[in-house]
Amino acid sequence: MPPTTFLCCRFTRCLVRVLSVLSACLALGVTARAGELPPLPALNIDLHETSVSGISSGGFMAVQFQIAHASIVKGAGVVAAGPYYCAEGSAFTATTVCTCTLDPGHKACNVPAADSDRARTLADTTRRFAAEGRIDDPTPVARQRVLSFSGGADHTVPAPVVAQLGRYYAALGMPAANLRAVTDPAAGHAMPTTDFGGACGVSEEPYINRCGLDAAKEILGWIYGSLAAPAHKLSAKPRRFDQESYVPHGSGFLWTTGLDSSAWAYIPAECARGARCRLHIALHGCRQGQSYVPLHPVDGATYYGTTFVEHAGYNRWADTNRIVVLYPQATSVPFRNPNGCWDWWGYTGAHYAEREGVQIATLRAMAERLSAGFKP
Repeated sequence: MPPTTFLCCRFTRCLVRVLSVLSACLALGVTARAGELPPLPALNIDLHETSVSGISSGGFMAVQFQIAHASIVKGAGVVAAGPYYCAEGSAFTATTVCTCTLDPGHKACNVPAADSDRARTLADTTRRFAAEGRIDDPTPVARQRVLSFSGGADHTVPAPVVAQLGRYYAALGMPAANLRAVTDPAAGHAMPTTDFGGACGVSEEPYINRCGLDAAKEILGWIYGSLAAPAHKLSAKPRRFDQESYVPHGSGFLWTTGLDSSAWAYIPAECARGARCRLHIALHGCRQGQSYVPLHPVDGATYYGTTFVEHAGYNRWADTNRIVVLYPQATSVPFRNPNGCWDWWGYTGAHYAEREGVQIATLRAMAERLSAGFKP
């Protein structure tokens, strides 16, 4: 494809996405003042029992949060994503080395083999960042528990990228017993569930597939241990809250941060009443946020709204196991992040993978608010 044609196509796609984002804002009412929504409650949650998971860009962000705030994280679930700082601040590296998104035919994708030295190099970078005070000391990572998932039919984030993640953790001292790597040869690029979404092998919006695997259960169970049976009927409904109020002051206009003005949390009734609970942060992937408008509507929907919040599979397990699930929301940034991805390559600035990165800092602020009522 000639460069001029490529740029024209990119402009057209971005223009369509901008119009879609504006439509989503009107449909969801996200342009309403953030103050019209309630804040998060202060609950009896031990911050040091926090866990995190995500798919695709949410998986990369989950790893970034896990590493940047290693001192408070108990474990992580990573679906279709790779090691910390994989993109090294480069959109080109993100789309050709960490994923194959720049090359739909995957002929020029340069994903390293699982046994390459890249994982060790990224582990060395992690230690350097810690020595410079940009992230937490990574020593606690060795005590965390991590479950990764890769699909053999996933050509967006191929299995070798996820395998690199395992080697990265090993380079940080995590014993093999703490890392569970799950692979489904038939799975596409999606969050695996038992009973919701598309066919297992597809890689299509809304990126939730019926694969006969309850990934949310496996992630929570691996991190926290054996779980009580899931709820047949939820004790609560997801709460929409004001996410904007947790964005650090001085971050500029909200739309430049890639963060939506509102987000969601699932708070079991017991947790709301003061029972001691734990916190899990669940991060959607690209084209999965509440404000994302698909170019081809799914089941007549004009935007995704709470599709990930209600159908990723976490809530029914959280309800009976005293786990609060936080669902932060990323949104599109025209021309820089049209698909509403979490920032794992640097569109929000050079510190995107560090504690002061605007998205990571916002996640931490929300976690601290939820745990503000902790009673040791």
